[in-house]
Amino acid sequence: MKSAKGIENLAFVPSSPDILRRLSASPSEIEISAFSSDPQKENSQPQELQKPREPQKSPEPSLPSAPPNVSEEQLRSLSLSEFEEGPCGWRNFHPQCLQRFNTPRGFLLHYCLLAVTQGIVVNGLVNISISTIEKRYEMKSSLTGLISSSYDISFCLLSLFVSFFGERGHKPRWLAFAAFMIGLGALVFSLPQFFSGKYKLGSLFKDTCVTASNSTSCTSSTSSLSNYLYVFILGQLLLGAGGTPLYTLGTAFLDDSVPTHKSSLYIGTGYAMSILGPAIGYVLGGQLLTMYIDVAVGESTDVTEDDPRWLGAWWIGFLLSWIFAWSLIIPFSCFPKHLPGTAEIQAGKTSQAHQSNGNADAKFGKTIKDFPAALKNLMKNAVFMCLVLSTSSEALITTGFATFLPKFIENQFGLTSSFAATLGGAVLIPGAALGQILGGFLVSKFKMTCKNTMKFALFTSGVAFTLSFVFIYANCENEPFAGVSESYNGTGELGSLIAPCNANCNCLRSYYYPVCGGGVQYFSPCFAGCSNTVSHRKPKVYYNCSCIERKTEITSTAETLGFEAKAGKCETHCANLPIFLCIFFIIIIFTFMASTPITVSILRCVNHRQRSLALGIQFMFLRLLGTIPGPIIFGFTIDSTCILWDINDCGIKGACWIYNNIKMAHMLVAISVTCKVITMFFNGFAILLYRPPPPATGVSFHNENSVVTNVLAEQDLNKVVKEG
Repeated sequence: MKSAKGIENLAFVPSSPDILRRLSASPSEIEISAFSSDPQKENSQPQELQKPREPQKSPEPSLPSAPPNVSEEQLRSLSLSEFEEGPCGWRNFHPQCLQRFNTPRGFLLHYCLLAVTQGIVVNGLVNISISTIEKRYEMKSSLTGLISSSYDISFCLLSLFVSFFGERGHKPRWLAFAAFMIGLGALVFSLPQFFSGKYKLGSLFKDTCVTASNSTSCTSSTSSLSNYLYVFILGQLLLGAGGTPLYTLGTAFLDDSVPTHKSSLYIGTGYAMSILGPAIGYVLGGQLLTMYIDVAVGESTDVTEDDPRWLGAWWIGFLLSWIFAWSLIIPFSCFPKHLPGTAEIQAGKTSQAHQSNGNADAKFGKTIKDFPAALKNLMKNAVFMCLVLSTSSEALITTGFATFLPKFIENQFGLTSSFAATLGGAVLIPGAALGQILGGFLVSKFKMTCKNTMKFALFTSGVAFTLSFVFIYANCENEPFAGVSESYNGTGELGSLIAPCNANCNCLRSYYYPVCGGGVQYFSPCFAGCSNTVSHRKPKVYYNCSCIERKTEITSTAETLGFEAKAGKCETHCANLPIFLCIFFIIIIFTFMASTPITVSILRCVNHRQRSLALGIQFMFLRLLGTIPGPIIFGFTIDSTCILWDINDCGIKGACWIYNNIKMAHMLVAISVTCKVITMFFNGFAILLYRPPPPATGVSFHNENSVVTNVLAEQDLNKVVKEG
């Protein structure tokens, strides 16, 4: 790279044995190159820095090109360029057709494809397959919860080391490794299907009132199928190892390859694709679950999806993700260490790192000995730590709602589980993706500085905080429920599902299949006292129900259209659902509009050489304080509002069937408001603490150490020449 006057900038001299001949300029010219890496800014330098240009008109005689006693290692050590730009390909093979992808947009395309694949597997297929895995491999919810947490555990353990050592490494090849690990994790996760044998159907459960006594005994046995738990955990650990480079080194590489004002748009687009992945995973997984689980071995059955014994082909999606993830290994492996033009882009950037006592030197990250010092250096950066705690608090809310929003909608508005999940996904996924892209676009559009970016994030969090109180007004009271909030036609006691009308039916509380009759909801057809059913109608209908007050004369023939109860919950009279969904959609948009700006602020407020490690620390805290405890806190809070538990024959409490809707809404408001206050507090504190570099020292990222390096290069050059 040359300046407008033809003086070569030593910051971008490539490594070659010809370095001494390139460095044969006078000391004054070397000093100029340290401050004039950007030709457009050259004339804006102080006059005292421009005076040494006069010798350029009559340059001093050139020094000898290469003294004979200088080794190649010494010559190479004088190279000041750390940017290894190159064509797209492998070694000496660089097909011309690949060069069109050797751009920031080409890399972003493959980054988005990998992010979508990771989202499909980790947050889509795994979540939608958990209930099927529980039934197929006879696991408790606590064990499947451990499966879900294994990904975050792996991410936390590896994020610091991967981000530290990958900062100076070949980042695209690290992403090729990420694609390999994501594919391998998906493959391992599907393996139990091929080693556990065919799925055996049990006997069909009778859901109506049966007066004959069905003897039940309290038995507790452990199946050998539960040993596949360790295979599922291994798959999740591998997926976590693959996700670590993607969101630390991949983000830093995008930030390297584009100008400052475009960085937020590229990062926001990549993060939006990672949110789109779970949506595709839910749709894909939902369709695959309509296929029978043993479709691969040609097993067919007359059991339909309405049968409780039905299990879908959960494993097919993982195999497809495995193939697609591994197909991305080759594209990532062909990218150079830095895209063409990176050096010039870095020269045009101005450091916005927070002025603290700890700054990384030029040798940062070369050895494991630097790791503790680098970690301590970042932990002492108060602005960085405030931003990390802010994102961790926000992650606690988002993961909690991502997990339990369908349950909230289902219970508040009396919807089915599938429809509630569809509505929840329709609000969360588009809102989060739109927020990510919109936040990155606005920061890029207005070319916000680091401090203004943090202010923008604080504003969007404030809007989301104000709208969070919608939960107080969007709740609905519980509908009448026999045995819980309503008696059985004046018989029985509240708090007990058993009444004289169903005492001889031998009903099980572990089988929750709600029906609605006479405007009252019943736990199951058995607890409603229904003895007959018409199975071919959708929804299923029941008649001859002893617990439902007969308002009209109903015959006992199946051909009649009259019935006393129908499957499903009673229709709610609450009309707040559209209002709730609209306002919650806006909350999600403003919540995620702060995500990309905060990430960009973290990249700006730390030393350029510590960005990857900073992202590694951010994601570690985000999981330790956010995504891991978030679902646990939300789950514990929601369980505290339960008014009817499942208790089996052994007296062990299981799942909750009925919740207090009003209390649930108020508790979720309390959590949301608390976390939002914490988010805004640390975000605002970061703004107050942030101190940008003084204008006089606003040199480019690449030249943060170039002045010192050039002076040392000048001294070494003179020493070598004299010795020669």
